[in-house]
Amino acid sequence: MQKQTIIGIDVSAATLDICINGNQQKSVVIKNEQAAIRKFFNSYQKECLIIGMENTGRYNWALYEVLKDLNHRVYVISPLHLKKSMGLVRGKNDRIDAIRIAAFTSKNYTEIPEWKPSSPTVQKLKILLTERNARVKTRRQLFKQQHDYAKMKHLGLDRSLQKLNLQQLNLIDKQLAHIENEIEMLIKTDEQMNQQAKLIRSVPGAGKVLTWMMLAKTEGFTTITEPRKMACYSGVVPFSNQSGTSLKGRERVSSFADKAIKAVLHLAAMSAIRLKNELREYYLRKVAEGKNKMSALNAVRNKIVHRIFAVVKNQIPYKPNLLLS
Repeated sequence: MQKQTIIGIDVSAATLDICINGNQQKSVVIKNEQAAIRKFFNSYQKECLIIGMENTGRYNWALYEVLKDLNHRVYVISPLHLKKSMGLVRGKNDRIDAIRIAAFTSKNYTEIPEWKPSSPTVQKLKILLTERNARVKTRRQLFKQQHDYAKMKHLGLDRSLQKLNLQQLNLIDKQLAHIENEIEMLIKTDEQMNQQAKLIRSVPGAGKVLTWMMLAKTEGFTTITEPRKMACYSGVVPFSNQSGTSLKGRERVSSFADKAIKAVLHLAAMSAIRLKNELREYYLRKVAEGKNKMSALNAVRNKIVHRIFAVVKNQIPYKPNLLLS
């Protein structure tokens, strides 16, 4: 019986280091361009390959464009998952990384979800959110710089630099408004996603940014379909900390989480408990019972996630229920 061919790909901006782990192991390097990628896979037209690669964001795009038209089995691996699986290792380079990705894929592909190409709407949404996040980060840095200009008053630079700073802030604000308008228009062009967005926003605390991120992270609730998985992915689920009878600490949330959506969920929870609704009643009740405020707030985050998935699943806008457990 012929051995299944496993391919591990280490992705960088300019090149792809590829480990082919079939009857014999070999390594090749090609350009990270669609023409070169297509030429490489043309030699495997009669085979169904098992392909593993790290998720490196936009550097994967050329691969995605080629692989979506082929019949190979593709697995996109979390860099953290891959790193933690290696154990104690010394040294690394792109060729070794490709070999390690191939070995990981060969061992674990039956237990990890197979990659499926995203819809054009989801792809555009992710790109627009990435552009928005970059400008939000720049905007935050510019605000921080304003505090330093007072220290330059004795040099006579404070006013000129302040003026340049404000010009940049105004430009970024205009760009953010344009990008956010593009996101809203994009969602409205997709009937299903537009309906999902309306349902999400009916949940207390869920604003436009959380709505956009939920749609992007779940790819329209197709890749993450269960609220518990989303809550775990977002880092709002506490895990036990116990070993035998000698160690029993309090439950803690995991540090392995998507920090961006966790931060947005935190803002959503803060917004929810300021308004008159059942989530505020739940939060106040838990605090009155002696629960730590941050733990109670984390429970509100978790409930927001579950309510979002519930309204999307049932296709019914959120309805308050004061009998909240």
